[in-house]
Amino acid sequence: MRSFVRWSLAAAMMFAGVAHLTFARRDFQAQVPDALVEHGPLDRDAVVVASGVVEAAFGLALVALPRERRRIGAALAAFFIAIFPGNIDQWRKGRSAFGLDTDQKRLTRLFFQPLLVAAAWWSTR
Repeated sequence: MRSFVRWSLAAAMMFAGVAHLTFARRDFQAQVPDALVEHGPLDRDAVVVASGVVEAAFGLALVALPRERRRIGAALAAFFIAIFPGNIDQWRKGRSAFGLDTDQKRLTRLFFQPLLVAAAWWSTR
């Protein structure tokens, strides 16, 4: 089961990385917190592109570097925690993206982030 979850995470991360870089860039921009672009050197699109590269790299690393599995899992869990403020900001600001077009849908999505953290950690132990 751990292998299945790990491979599923790898596929999801590679897909998300490609989506960040291509067809879903605008939707992902809705998740970039205002504070990040107001006080930082990057604009929303640059943040989306950078995070897309990171997500694709995580997906590839989960598959290609089995000896580093624990470190990659810990880093991926930390990444999921690090991007959580973007999900909160999307909910608080009422930004629609990915079919999350109501406050209830955006709020419900927040409860799935801890599951991703747990899956990244558990599947790489």
